[in-house]
Amino acid sequence: MSKRLFDIVAAGIGLVLLSPLLLALALWVRLDSPGPVLYRQQRVGRNGVLFDILKFRTMKRRACADANADSQLTVGRDPRITHAGRFLRHYKLDELPQLINVMQGSMSLVGPRPEVPRYVECYPAAVRATVLSVAPGITDLASILYKEESEVLGRAANPEQAYVETILPVKLEYYQRYVRERSFWLDLRIILRTLAAIVR
Repeated sequence: MSKRLFDIVAAGIGLVLLSPLLLALALWVRLDSPGPVLYRQQRVGRNGVLFDILKFRTMKRRACADANADSQLTVGRDPRITHAGRFLRHYKLDELPQLINVMQGSMSLVGPRPEVPRYVECYPAAVRATVLSVAPGITDLASILYKEESEVLGRAANPEQAYVETILPVKLEYYQRYVRERSFWLDLRIILRTLAAIVR
């Protein structure tokens, strides 16, 4: 089975089976704070093409606008995060709308996580070419490793510097490893490990 076909089938089944949960979460987001249910942010996709990534909104409306403008990191117990947003982020449920991105073809279920343009500019040229040669994914090995990235950055004296100089280089190593070794069975293992990490 081709990767694209697997993405379409799996994402389609996921959207159908999870539709009651998606509706419940959408209602919670809407009732918890004023603003849209979905949050859109421009990310860099395959071959450097920009696209709007979809997430459940987890911040107050004005904070979302500021984050879109400045591409700010979310650090620790960020006061901009709503009550519902804290729960959604902890269990990675805010990422579920990206199944729509998968159906649209801008993302895959598994692949390097898409970054905002300002951080892609930090990629070395050769690394950028490798990482952006495949479709970005909802999950990958780096996402499992840095599941609590926000808390890690919250303990750093300079979160921006810590991300660019410490976390991002490790992520890029995992991204390149995925591109070199990608296969259907690797994707399946990463999906299962992701689900196990969320449950734990």
